[in-house]
Amino acid sequence: MIRRFFIIALSILACGVAHAGVLPDDRADALYHFYDGGGVVIDGPSVLVRKKVGTSFSVVGNYYVDMISSASIDVVTQASPYEEERTQWSLGVDYLRGNTTMRAGYTTSEESDFDAETVSFSVSQDMFGDLTTLTLSYALGDDLVRRSDDPTFEEPLDRQVYGVGVTQILTKNLISSLNVETVTEEGFLNNPYRSVRYFDPNAASGYSYEPEVYPNTRTSNAVGLRMRYFLPYRAAVEGEYRFFTDTWDIEAHTGAISYIHPWRNFTFTGKFRYHTQTGAHFFKDLFPRSMATNFRGRDKELSPLTSYTVKFQAAWEFLSDDGTATWGFIKRGKVTASANFLHVDYDEFTDLTAQQPIGSEPLYQLDANIFQIYVSLFY
Repeated sequence: MIRRFFIIALSILACGVAHAGVLPDDRADALYHFYDGGGVVIDGPSVLVRKKVGTSFSVVGNYYVDMISSASIDVVTQASPYEEERTQWSLGVDYLRGNTTMRAGYTTSEESDFDAETVSFSVSQDMFGDLTTLTLSYALGDDLVRRSDDPTFEEPLDRQVYGVGVTQILTKNLISSLNVETVTEEGFLNNPYRSVRYFDPNAASGYSYEPEVYPNTRTSNAVGLRMRYFLPYRAAVEGEYRFFTDTWDIEAHTGAISYIHPWRNFTFTGKFRYHTQTGAHFFKDLFPRSMATNFRGRDKELSPLTSYTVKFQAAWEFLSDDGTATWGFIKRGKVTASANFLHVDYDEFTDLTAQQPIGSEPLYQLDANIFQIYVSLFY
């Protein structure tokens, strides 16, 4: 969940909102992100550069680094704290022809025990007087899972992502977007280091550990709806809802509401996000015996849980393209800083660091702070 948060954030920064009929602005971004929560610290930089080539092409490149230091509850109870670095490179190209925009991208990342490659394609079409934009997308991922303590361990993981999106201008003040996504995964889907615990009367703690065993396939479907209403005084309110379900019996509901308020050269945003989900059918905090079921998992993200996120963001445009101030070929400049405060209640995952007897362990809670700051220069 932590790593996915930053991948999504960087994807939004790199790609922006999908619109056909117009190429993205030429820009350069430098970002720094920081996450601290649950015994995990993640930070690192990202650099993105986008440039038009003629009137029909735009190319983009992105470099992104995660530096991870982990002493999370999984690590503390089952292994030793560790540090690692993940490096990701992305390249993409947009091609504009009339009201149609075609996009292709390639992303590769490397770390000590996981390599990933993803190829993506999409096509967007403006219709009905540019009031409607239809987007079709596809991505193919080819990953390799390894163990840092076992050089002979290598397992493949393949992923396909299918997406359909429709953006509709409903009135002069109201815009909406509907997105449907299906993800199919096949291969090694669990963490090679994580274990489950089972009741063992012969152990001093009352339980012992054995490796997790996950199904080797997973299919998920998600539907998301977002609506933004522009208020008379240039501000806007935005509402979001997303429904998720998969073949592991996880069902999730996510809702969010945002308020965006411009003031002079600043734009302030406040957001509240609520997420709740059921657990996977093979998740259990404590199994009754060794090899009790065919599939077994104790990843806290597969537990039933509820999370709350509060976000504050401020953007300052220190250069504008109205000709009042310029830096040579730089037309616009903006600094954006955001802070996210996350709280998660796990309904069935217990905190073993409390060292309480079986059955009396408290449920685990996670609090995390996520900060981002980036500078954007448009040229």
